Amino acid sequence: MNGGPPVLVTTFRTEVDYPRIVAYVAWFDHRRTALAFYPGRYEPPQAPVRGPMSVPYGQRWRLLATFNSGFTYIDGHNGSSVNGRTNEPLQDGLATLIGYRDGHVDIKTWRGGPNAGPGVAFARQSLPLIIQGGRLNPALNDSSQWGFTLGNAVRVWRTGVGIDRRGNLMYAAANDQTAITLARILQRAGAVRAMQFDINPEWPSLITYRHHRGLIPTKVVPNVMQPATRYLVPDDRDFFAVYRRLLGPVSVPFK
Repeated sequence: MNGGPPVLVTTFRTEVDYPRIVAYVAWFDHRRTALAFYPGRYEPPQAPVRGPMSVPYGQRWRLLATFNSGFTYIDGHNGSSVNGRTNEPLQDGLATLIGYRDGHVDIKTWRGGPNAGPGVAFARQSLPLIIQGGRLNPALNDSSQWGFTLGNAVRVWRTGVGIDRRGNLMYAAANDQTAITLARILQRAGAVRAMQFDINPEWPSLITYRHHRGLIPTKVVPNVMQPATRYLVPDDRDFFAVYRRLLGPVSVPFK
């Protein structure tokens, strides 16, 4: 459990022909971090328990990072589940970020039916996988499958999450992306499986936190449409929080 930082963040320019494009990537050590999934005020729309719709006060002492979730339910019929309660039914065939009660996380194509099993702490779906077995999904060439963009722009802000071969989670966001170029960013970062999360300029958020006489948030993704305090106050959309890992059984903490 000892070693380097539990969270690493980097930026890099992704394409020689587009020097204005910057990718923001975070890597989370699965041995030293724990991931939690929280409903927002409106998403998921049928959540039976909403909780605080922000990072719970009782967990902020160990908070490391937060990041945005996937498409809204109306835009993809992406199911989700928290602590054994189904928000919207999980759909077989969709990419799913899964947190298990033993503490590990994974990204895979869901084949488990509409409800998560007892070993699942949370599950959140968002379209099909964009990377499987380390290779890009051939369907990424069909831009119609990967979300409506503002003004039908070809390149927009996109976000995604991936799993590397050691089981570590990563998050990526970048401006002026297609589904293919986003997948390439995650592949370059080491993802063997990956899924797209939310797109368009309003929604990308990657925020890290320092602890010095209180909680100090820092926006890693420079989204001028969202404050650094997003997720410390109730938010409209569901999101993920990364914590320092504790020993014991894993559930999504709401207090």
